[in-house]
Amino acid sequence: MGFLSFVFGPKLFEEYGLDKKLYEPGGLERFGDQILSTLSLMWNISYYTSPLIVTFLYKRGYLVADYISSFAKFTTSIGIIVVISLCIRGFGRTQSKSYVKMIKAIELNKFPASEHEAKQAIRKFDFDFRSWPIDFVAGAQTDEKKKLDSPASSRDMRQFRFSALPCKIAAYVAIHTFGIRMIYPGYIKILQYYMHAFLVDGRAKLVEEHNGIRNKVKTVDANEIDTIFIDNRRNGNANGDTLVICSEGNAAFYEVGIMSTPLGLKYSVLGWNHPGFAGSSGAPYPDQDKNAIDAVVQFAINRLGFAVEDIILHGWSIGGVSALWASNLYPDVKGVILDATFDDVLYLAQSRMPESLSNIVRLAIRDYCNLNNVESIQNYNGPILLIRRTDDEILSEDGRIDTNRGNYLVLTLLKYRYPLIFKTGQLARIKRILARPIDLKNFSTINDDLCMSRLITYASDQGKSFPMQIGEDYAEDTRDQMAEFLLRKHFRDYKSTHCTPLPGDYFDIPWDIPIENGFVFT
Repeated sequence: MGFLSFVFGPKLFEEYGLDKKLYEPGGLERFGDQILSTLSLMWNISYYTSPLIVTFLYKRGYLVADYISSFAKFTTSIGIIVVISLCIRGFGRTQSKSYVKMIKAIELNKFPASEHEAKQAIRKFDFDFRSWPIDFVAGAQTDEKKKLDSPASSRDMRQFRFSALPCKIAAYVAIHTFGIRMIYPGYIKILQYYMHAFLVDGRAKLVEEHNGIRNKVKTVDANEIDTIFIDNRRNGNANGDTLVICSEGNAAFYEVGIMSTPLGLKYSVLGWNHPGFAGSSGAPYPDQDKNAIDAVVQFAINRLGFAVEDIILHGWSIGGVSALWASNLYPDVKGVILDATFDDVLYLAQSRMPESLSNIVRLAIRDYCNLNNVESIQNYNGPILLIRRTDDEILSEDGRIDTNRGNYLVLTLLKYRYPLIFKTGQLARIKRILARPIDLKNFSTINDDLCMSRLITYASDQGKSFPMQIGEDYAEDTRDQMAEFLLRKHFRDYKSTHCTPLPGDYFDIPWDIPIENGFVFT
């Protein structure tokens, strides 16, 4: 149970009898912790370099029976060092007034009668999240929703052939060793080790400056998800009544991630970390990540008290996958904002691996890590906004904007929702527009009212479900007008690289046809 830091202000420290913000371990605790941290780092390095280590030992002839006793002595020595270090650290902690108070706060949570008091006491501290009590347990989804988002529906269901068995084995081994860590670098423990101080500082800032409340949410597959909630419902700003759930990228954490943009606009915000990231347990495989975002939305509705219609799902980069999964499960959300998001991770993975391994990469992605936004975006009929980074070095080939995978995602969206408007000519026209940075000021808005009127009239008569069969009798130039109008309503460009924080000016409530229950808004 590694104690990290205190995260509340001076008033609370005075109340709790503490005179420091950052926890300072005593000499014995620091000595024991340094040894254990060094051994932990060596173990992580050894884990990721194990193929090289085994190869080296084999070539030197150490992997034979004669050396078993030597290995046994070596591992026993390491074990003794670990035990002694744990004892030294444990004794040092018993001498720490601050640490003892933290343990008492944790112990309070074992008594249901004092739950509120216990929560208040434990939130005065920041420590190893594995020891944090569970704040919310998610329920299972209905069978109908399970079928909607079933992993089997997105897998390649080709008939099994024994000739493909070696490739299937290689794909399984690859994705469950280095593959998942290439897709989600934030899952790598060494990276988390070096990010640790930044995460503590970022979390402390969210608590101190924004009154953030940290909670542990348990998923249906027993993972424990680290979340933080900033409640702005009583700050006098209308945005505070809307909750933005932020889904981070593949190497990002809520402590230093995309929450800053909606917070700057005074929205209520709920951040969470992917399974296996920082305080969250598990691993970021698709099934576990789906259960995680589902549990987070359930927590927002059932514990925090937000209506589904007051929730915006915001995803950056690979976090867009999580946001779209959640939109499929909760189709009545207020909207989805996807920033620097791709269409299908398969194409990104294949472009970064040798061509000779293309088939194995396809098997690995489709069978075990099928992050396919093309399927998810067609299962969501609500308001959606896509933001593209014009200088995106991750989603583009050689920095060419016409190869940005976000282009394919917006084309998929528009073609699916408005198939009779986005015919071959219009798709080619939009592709040409997407091949260069888009400045909304360069577009004529003279026909915008007419385009909006067409959509409202159709939706009033026929309903607003997608795909919408509007445009069957339109002339070619009318389709062109509608296509450009719809692109501008669903898509924005931001001149930046992949990881630049999104300015608040680009964070807009996604556009929707202004009609409800058959009546046009006036």
